Amino acid sequence: MSYRTNPDTTARERMLSRIRATAAGRSGTNHGNVVVQRLRARALSPRPRVDGDLVARFCSHAQRLSTTVAEVVQMQDVPRAVAAYLRAYHLPMRAVCWKALRMLDWAAHGVLVEERAATAADAVGITGVFCAIAETGTLMTLSGAHTSPATSLLPETHIAVLRVAQIVSAMEEAWQRLRQSANSDSFMPRAVNFISGPSRTADIEQTVTLGAHGPYRVHIVLVSAPE
Repeated sequence: MSYRTNPDTTARERMLSRIRATAAGRSGTNHGNVVVQRLRARALSPRPRVDGDLVARFCSHAQRLSTTVAEVVQMQDVPRAVAAYLRAYHLPMRAVCWKALRMLDWAAHGVLVEERAATAADAVGITGVFCAIAETGTLMTLSGAHTSPATSLLPETHIAVLRVAQIVSAMEEAWQRLRQSANSDSFMPRAVNFISGPSRTADIEQTVTLGAHGPYRVHIVLVSAPE
């Protein structure tokens, strides 16, 4: 009695054999390092030039997106600027914030601040940023144990503290900065959020409505002094 070989089975075995051989040849290769090296070596794609004063360009684009901006000299001036903003808009003089901002002297300016993630009951959230993009007026934030995304997403008012040195020209530089930051080769944040002004939608009768899926207001306190 003779048996015929199934052509499909033979082709499948040949394919699996090639995969096993390739995998065996790559054993011992640190694929994570290979990926990082390729990303660093990759040339940037063609894109519009972003020339001139990055700070002025960022502020101009941010304001076009309905973001307000206040400038201060040092981090110690941030609570005063935040208090002035809250009073001007008749907002509650209390907020939640990220850990890095908790040690500022909020009480001296009449602002009660708690270091924790925001809940639906919180009206104001104060955060830092990872960087900001001059080309679009966009803030870039990273999630983490002490940088909860909820603090910028849940409250009706989001106040972001931004240093001038954190402003980059375009999206490409923002990703490069993330890859080059400490520990980024072995750790990446669970979420990267881009914030371009208050939340908005035009789904209802093509009328733009702010605060549909997030904050009604985004306010930036821009710190000019280096770290």
